[in-house]
Amino acid sequence: MVLLPVSTLLMVDGLRFVRVASSPRDRPSVVRRLRSLVRTICSISLTVPTFLRIVQVSMLLPPSGATVIFMTEHSHPPLERHCDVAVIGGSAAGLAAALQLGRQRRSVIVIDSETPRNAPAAHMHGYLGREAVAPSELIADGREEVRSYGGEVLTARTERVTRDNDRLRVDLVGGHVIIARRVLAATGLTDVLPDIEGLAQHWGTDVIHCPFCHGYEVRDQRIAQIVTHPLGLHPAGLFRQLSAQHTLVLHGGVEVDESELDLLRAGGVTVVRGQVRRVVTADTGRISGLEFSDGQRLEADAIVVGPRFTARVEPFAALGLRTAAHLSGLGDIVEIDANGMTEVPGLYAA
Repeated sequence: MVLLPVSTLLMVDGLRFVRVASSPRDRPSVVRRLRSLVRTICSISLTVPTFLRIVQVSMLLPPSGATVIFMTEHSHPPLERHCDVAVIGGSAAGLAAALQLGRQRRSVIVIDSETPRNAPAAHMHGYLGREAVAPSELIADGREEVRSYGGEVLTARTERVTRDNDRLRVDLVGGHVIIARRVLAATGLTDVLPDIEGLAQHWGTDVIHCPFCHGYEVRDQRIAQIVTHPLGLHPAGLFRQLSAQHTLVLHGGVEVDESELDLLRAGGVTVVRGQVRRVVTADTGRISGLEFSDGQRLEADAIVVGPRFTARVEPFAALGLRTAAHLSGLGDIVEIDANGMTEVPGLYAA
């Protein structure tokens, strides 16, 4: 009998592994996979202050004949872990870095809050070999690749990063601590949308920003592009290539180059000016248009908007990490040197 205090993820995956063991021949490999999963994912339970209620699953798995019981409802004191590198952020950049660190035989722990920038998107496009797959599928595969080289991936939220003599201390929400020789900030960006009612609710579905990421999916539809800053004109010609029903909305008195507007009009783009008040949603839940402050409406099936952005640096404030304005003027970023290091010694960014 093996007593395993584990996370929900381990329980679910354990059951899945057992179910696929359709024959005695399969079961030894299932036991090996579950044992590997236990070694890696039990560390995830460090982020859970208390476990769930007792769930007992009896699995008779020849030849070991082991009965595995998932024990829960135990409180755990704060734990301290040590590693070469702590990677904060477990999306593509963070996992790619962790993969290479693992291959160089560095001990690495990835802390992922599971709040990626592309969370609203159902599929990704233009990624060779991964066309139209769900972002979550890429992340799941990336996690397994990191773990295959000895790396760990924890589902947790970083509260703060501070200096601890010649190391960096990563405090997690819940009280657990990771001490690392180096820290990689891979926390990414947050998109800041214009303050227009209903826009955020459709972000990543009917409201998009990139002609390469999602433009093909709105081809030949009625596209309304809201321009809130001069650089918002940049993708207009690309969206016109995707649909002949393209309307450019100059929102809130934004000033743009009239010569650029003339070129777009010559290419068949309709240009209107006005203050967009809200996104109009049909009974189906899909977008049906825009409503302006004067009550007029513009019918549309998809909306394009260029968001501003801000770097997620809150956990690193105690280290003195500062952001710098992006050259576009649309947001802020973390500056790094040629080696990827920030102005804070020992702190890198990706």
